[in-house]
Amino acid sequence: MKAILNDTVLAESSNTEVVEDNHYFPREDVKTDYLKESDKEYTCPWKGEATYYHIDTGEERKENGAWSYEDPKDAAKNITGYICFDKSLVTD
Repeated sequence: MKAILNDTVLAESSNTEVVEDNHYFPREDVKTDYLKESDKEYTCPWKGEATYYHIDTGEERKENGAWSYEDPKDAAKNITGYICFDKSLVTD
C-alpha cells in the first residue's frame, strides 16, 4: 500500500493494519517530515484520542490528512503509533 499526495509518496508498506476500511501504516514506513501536528481533536468511542496531522509536501498541503492513535484503548492496541491517511491518498 502507498499513501501519495500528488506525486509525493508519503508512506509505503506491505504491513498496514486495516481498521474500519482504513489502512494504518507503521510509523517506520511513513515519511514523517511531511507531517505537521494539527490542533484538531477527536475521540473515537472505541479507539481513543486521535492525533491529527496536516500534510505539507512544499508543493501541496492537505489539512488534517493523516491521524494516529498514540495510546489507543485496548480494542485498538494493534494500531498504537501507526499513521492513517485520508482514503483519497491511499492506493495499492
